[in-house]
Amino acid sequence: MSNAMFDVIKGDLEQLEEQLIEAVSSPEDDLVTEVGTHLVTSGGKRIRPALCLLAAHGGASFSLARTLPLATALELIHTASLVHDDVIDKADTRRGAPTANAKWDNKIAILAGDYIFARAFRLVAENSYGDHVANRLAQLVGNLSVGEIIQDKQMYKAERDEKDYYDRIQKKTADFLEICCELGALVGGMEPQEAKCLAEYGHCIGMAFQITDDLLDILETSEQIGKPAGNDIRQGIVTLPVLRALSVSPAHDELLAIVTDPGMTDEMAARALAIVRATDGADFAKAKADAYLARAKEVLPAALSAEIRDAYVQVADFIGQRDF
Repeated sequence: MSNAMFDVIKGDLEQLEEQLIEAVSSPEDDLVTEVGTHLVTSGGKRIRPALCLLAAHGGASFSLARTLPLATALELIHTASLVHDDVIDKADTRRGAPTANAKWDNKIAILAGDYIFARAFRLVAENSYGDHVANRLAQLVGNLSVGEIIQDKQMYKAERDEKDYYDRIQKKTADFLEICCELGALVGGMEPQEAKCLAEYGHCIGMAFQITDDLLDILETSEQIGKPAGNDIRQGIVTLPVLRALSVSPAHDELLAIVTDPGMTDEMAARALAIVRATDGADFAKAKADAYLARAKEVLPAALSAEIRDAYVQVADFIGQRDF
């Protein structure tokens, strides 16, 4: 990912990296510090804290000292959720680096995730952001968990409509980006209506981000995306391109039999990928993502400065064009 879109907050993000290291460091145990440092330095786009910081810059009372702990907490929540996801998914790599569960074990990974969640909420408590911020972050973590539970319930079950898919990815991804924009705007002193518009922007790019992520899992190679291609299919997770393929493919019955089989082999998964790729499933999903991104640009508040608006537009463009 090019950092050019975040040039306007480059200094802020440099300080964020320092804050992340400090936040996961434990004076009580070197292993906790080692695991935490591995997790926050293993790459990452920093989209969530960047969205928060950009929104705060759009307000009339921006203060980096006031905003940075919140931005750090948001990235820590994201990191902790990924650690738990990797345990659930039995993933060995993320962003090309070993996962915590692969490098250590599931027990260490789960406890490290819990520790990072705790550190995030301590940052929020220490900076007295008020009940609304605390409630929204608690709601966020709850929705992340509910989204994963819904996904687990729907594994290897393909006969559902698009609404179920959209509901799940909203909880899994879009709610998070929405909250990053909303809370950054409020902490920075934006007017409530402008904060609401930025929240909608966050929702729209979040929906597009997850659709694109699901699309890359179908289209790209393992080397490009840093994890096994077709991993969603192997795990029984039916995404939008697959749903579309199930509705239009002449090989519907074969595809349905594969994606609903918990005993799926690598050969079966490869065949399912080939069936999906032979349909317009990818184009269908891309069109949906593009529509969300167009809406995101439309709702950007008029009061934003040109450089902040441009950064938000670049984020939307990046999501639409990314190939990893």
